[in-house]
Amino acid sequence: MLIMVTPRKFCRFNKGDSLSLGVPDPTSLTLKEIPDGGFCLSSFLVALRRDDHSKVLMGLINPSAPWDHIGALDEQRVIRFGKGWMLPSSHLIYGETPSDAASRIAGEQLGLDLKFGNPIVASDTYVPKTSKKNDTHWDIQFIFRFELEQNSISANPNWEKLDFIDYRKSLNQITRYHEDVLRSAGL
Repeated sequence: MLIMVTPRKFCRFNKGDSLSLGVPDPTSLTLKEIPDGGFCLSSFLVALRRDDHSKVLMGLINPSAPWDHIGALDEQRVIRFGKGWMLPSSHLIYGETPSDAASRIAGEQLGLDLKFGNPIVASDTYVPKTSKKNDTHWDIQFIFRFELEQNSISANPNWEKLDFIDYRKSLNQITRYHEDVLRSAGL
């Protein structure tokens, strides 16, 4: 069998000492920096309406809410993404588990005290439309799919509107590539 050797960069990130070796990793197999296009770890809540699975809970963000604190959205992103439907979601806080992030999102963004088990894990790479250098961005998504009663959701000051929408009829109104998250969630 002929094996073609090509240069590879494995996703083994370690800026400091290797935990398994106890010293800096001298090999070229370990990357010291994140990709130029960025790398995000995020949790998403995909809450289906219990009596109608064609409806998923999404919101229109309130631009005056503290989205930098509850969803890792700076002011420019709030403006850019504030016009479309978005899933309750957030980047993970450094050191936070995906399920703890999902519980935090449920509390901060929905006012619900929920605990979560194991997520659907999806990964996506893409060149953002706004990229000037064609750098590829990499997302690892932790998706928590579950059911809610329609009457379990009340108004929340972080959202201009929070409602169960028919995602199939609203794909062109969904922002932040969240239609891809819905697809990864099996919708």
